[in-house]
Amino acid sequence: MATVSFSSPASFAGDNSGALTSATILRFPPNFVRQLSTKARRNCSNIGVAQIVAAAWSDRRAVTSHSGGGSRVRGTSSHAAAASAATSAAAAAEVGAIPNAKLAQPSAAALAERALLGSDALEKKMSALEKAESTVFVASGMYASVAMLSTLVPAGGHIVTTTDLYRKTRIYMETELPKRGITMTVIRPADMDALQDALDNNNVSLFFTETPTNPFLRCIDIELVSNMCHNKGALLCIDSTFASPINQKALTLGADMVVHSATKYIAGHNDVIGGCISGRDELVSKVRIYHHVVGGVLNPNASYLILRGMKTLHLRVQCQNSTALRMAQFLEEHPKIARVYYPGLPSHPEHHIAKSQMTGFGGVVSFEVDGDFDSTRKFIDYVKIPYHAPSFGGCESIIDQPAIMSYWDSKEQRDIYGIKDNLIRFSIGVEDFEDLKNDIVQALNKI
Repeated sequence: MATVSFSSPASFAGDNSGALTSATILRFPPNFVRQLSTKARRNCSNIGVAQIVAAAWSDRRAVTSHSGGGSRVRGTSSHAAAASAATSAAAAAEVGAIPNAKLAQPSAAALAERALLGSDALEKKMSALEKAESTVFVASGMYASVAMLSTLVPAGGHIVTTTDLYRKTRIYMETELPKRGITMTVIRPADMDALQDALDNNNVSLFFTETPTNPFLRCIDIELVSNMCHNKGALLCIDSTFASPINQKALTLGADMVVHSATKYIAGHNDVIGGCISGRDELVSKVRIYHHVVGGVLNPNASYLILRGMKTLHLRVQCQNSTALRMAQFLEEHPKIARVYYPGLPSHPEHHIAKSQMTGFGGVVSFEVDGDFDSTRKFIDYVKIPYHAPSFGGCESIIDQPAIMSYWDSKEQRDIYGIKDNLIRFSIGVEDFEDLKNDIVQALNKI
């Protein structure tokens, strides 16, 4: 553990500036700087990097202070001071042993390298999770989709997407891409004939879809679709946010790119926003170049928070998989629930696909209450444990009514995409299943 010793008041007598002199010694164990350096690189703590700088500075200053002779440290003997000097010298030697670690006076290049430490560590971990050649992290999941589309779809190109999709992604495709002369075909998630027709009759650059989709959790056969796209020279990008890399690895099934909103399962604590794109280095490098020009940079603290969340990713997702499946089974049997959408249920239209390409079915359950708009709204008001918010994948359960959340402004859009007034999206957290079930029951009993 680091010790702090302060010099006597007399030691400052010759310092007219009032600042602390080299006599203020912060002594660190011999391996402290090396350990902090490793820790900061792994965890991307900007605080950790600052600690390395502080440790290196203080140890080196301490060596200078003792080199002139007796100790100025209050209450220590000359032998103790000598031992302290040896310890500080050893620590300074450790600093010198770290490659490119001129921490006391870092160069601009070294500062830039350290600024990228967080995202670099994060990207390597994500590439390992997704079995990708490369990954780039950005400021949000929406920006990840925008950067990918802007980079990989040329002006005048054609894309294919699905009806069931994050609404803001669809709005961007419908309003922004046409400004570059890009046209679009929209198909239903399971309509492979419509996909083949689009590929046959258009010069398709990219097929972009979620699986499972938002909010009905439809599943696309990634291996089948990748073969169809590649036969026509088109790329396949999968938004795998609802699955997480724990439950599904789209790249191993033939996808060219995978997009995640890291805000959700990957970070997992409902306290940070971020996104990422993983895939072949050839493609990710193009996105990275665009990203470096346009911006959308993930700040170091966000990198740290996402890295922290990734440490428990597998534990959280396994818990959410189990609880969500039990909740879906329970809701499907409840008399006040009209319909349940969950790929882990045999009643789901793509259950066979989900079983073949996923190791778990995720923590989101969508369902329709047997009632109207008002009774559904009251049900959400009556639940006590879940938060009422538009997100998912975190430790806390979250519930929302899309008709008054994501689609509050357009009944026409709700009708087109099947968003009924009684639809609910329920993101399961890490709470106990019985607690969540009892809460749902008491709320249903009040409508």
